[in-house]
Amino acid sequence: MQWQEIRQHYPQQWLLIEAIKAHSEANKRILDQLAVVSTFSDSTSAMDGYAQLHREAPERELYVFHTSRDVLEITERRWLGILRPSNPLSMMSFPHALSGNPAALLADSPTVNLDAR
Repeated sequence: MQWQEIRQHYPQQWLLIEAIKAHSEANKRILDQLAVVSTFSDSTSAMDGYAQLHREAPERELYVFHTSRDVLEITERRWLGILRPSNPLSMMSFPHALSGNPAALLADSPTVNLDAR
């Protein structure tokens, strides 16, 4: 379905949407073909539904939108940073990611301060 069709079928609702077909163009994500996964009465439950489904299937391209939006404008942003591994020892083969401070990764803190040397 296209966004305008979805808006007609689901007026004034929060939706969990999956992009079936999409492409990128000039730092924008263009959603060519959409599927409605779930409907919600409020944004909080919509985001909870998104989080649960994203944990189960992270490879799916999912979005939360309210149908009051006329046009879907999605700006793509490249995220640069270091992800904190679930197992601190799993990053030991990538010491360049620690900027020369492997002891910081083994600290009890949930964040790594790469500036503290």
